[in-house]
Amino acid sequence: MYIGSIYQVLAGKTIIFLHWKIFLSSKIWTTMNERRDFIKISAAGVLALLTSRTYKKPHSHFFIQNVDNRKLFFGDQEPHPLRDRAREIAINILKPSKRDLEHGLELHAESLVFDTYGFMPRAAYDGAAIAQLIDSGASPLEIKDLQEDHSMCRFVDNDRERYEFIENWKASGVTAVFQNAGEEGNAIDVLIKRLARFTYATDMMSDTLIKAVKTKDLHQAKQEGKHALYFSGNGVPMPLDLVSVEEELRYIRVFYQLGIRMMHLTYNRRNLIGDGCGERSDAGLSDFGREVVREMNRVGVLVDVAHSGWQTSLEAAELSSKPMVASHSTCAGLFEHIRSKPDRVIAKIADTGGYIGICCIPRFLGGDGNIAKMMQHIDYVVRHFGADHVGIGTDVAASSQYSEQENALIPAHYAGRNRWEALWPKDTFTTTQEMKDSMMWTNWPLFTVGLVQLGYSDSDIQKIIGGNAVRVLKTLEIT
Repeated sequence: MYIGSIYQVLAGKTIIFLHWKIFLSSKIWTTMNERRDFIKISAAGVLALLTSRTYKKPHSHFFIQNVDNRKLFFGDQEPHPLRDRAREIAINILKPSKRDLEHGLELHAESLVFDTYGFMPRAAYDGAAIAQLIDSGASPLEIKDLQEDHSMCRFVDNDRERYEFIENWKASGVTAVFQNAGEEGNAIDVLIKRLARFTYATDMMSDTLIKAVKTKDLHQAKQEGKHALYFSGNGVPMPLDLVSVEEELRYIRVFYQLGIRMMHLTYNRRNLIGDGCGERSDAGLSDFGREVVREMNRVGVLVDVAHSGWQTSLEAAELSSKPMVASHSTCAGLFEHIRSKPDRVIAKIADTGGYIGICCIPRFLGGDGNIAKMMQHIDYVVRHFGADHVGIGTDVAASSQYSEQENALIPAHYAGRNRWEALWPKDTFTTTQEMKDSMMWTNWPLFTVGLVQLGYSDSDIQKIIGGNAVRVLKTLEIT
């Protein structure tokens, strides 16, 4: 239905931005050729936009004003203000050729795409419910708890948010995410909350979303047109009773049994395991930290040093008997930041068989802080360490388009002090909305297009957008 409509619009020389919701809205295509033809038409539409004299620079939404033309192109669906603007910005930065755009979209659609660290799409808060909680005198912790519950689970029983959730997944073309399913820190009662919420989401939305615990689950999700969550904890769970080393280690296996497959050794601050990346000192792993790495290797939990100090990261890589990762980081060789990793650390991670996931956070990337700079960080790893040792760990989420209107219902309130783990030394980098939009999570298909532009082989691109993560996880599986 849509293909004919697109031809009519293009034939009439009405230049529009191709809404990718159409491209990804159907799980099943009649034939592979039909899908390839559609991708080519999609690419042609985007290229027409880029070359049109009527093209407007970013910041000026160019959604079709003519109702008839909009209906021809979108059918009964409305344009999406967040996704459409983000694609306009990214396309304008990358400026891919027709061939690269067509091939990148096709390769992305065919590949198993795995975000090495990030977040599934978030729902909007119920602003009225949160306002009522604030008026009742709730503590900042209670308010934050309800906000997290809404953003992580509201799509389960809210039709509007469920539709938004599914459409954002489809737009991304992402098969799986290494999902942050445990708040920063080591306290078990804190870590368990997010894990419970994402487990609930996969339980209640099994027609769309699955909890993955083995790599075969990823292939099954791709085959069935579903999406998968691999769970990551933002800390190693510990009772913190300090009775014995063994007692502090035993919850690693318990959380593995609950589905956690990756854990941060530290967040930004120093903990019992080692120094975090925000500390001025760089003391490395503690003696207990070495026991933690050994236990994670034994149990089958992936060691993640994304938020660890450089010496902690280096010593963990030297010690680990299994592949380990910095799941969402950047290259200090291009731009030094506390969340970046220097060449010596990346090399040691590569020696384990692991990878560094390049993130989408402008201030970590430096320079222009956009999708082009992100591609430069990926290319840096490929050129210096090889395509087997890099992934994309976005560290961002797609937000509901209704978030702004719901947030407007929430009165100003005291949000509490920064949490203990939130050690972020100040820097002078200025992040713009355009930077963030260029790397919006739903722009994942354009990440693949960007890799095509770099001239990589299809097989190397498929490693970067998911294959390396699958390979590493396979080595940790306990049969």
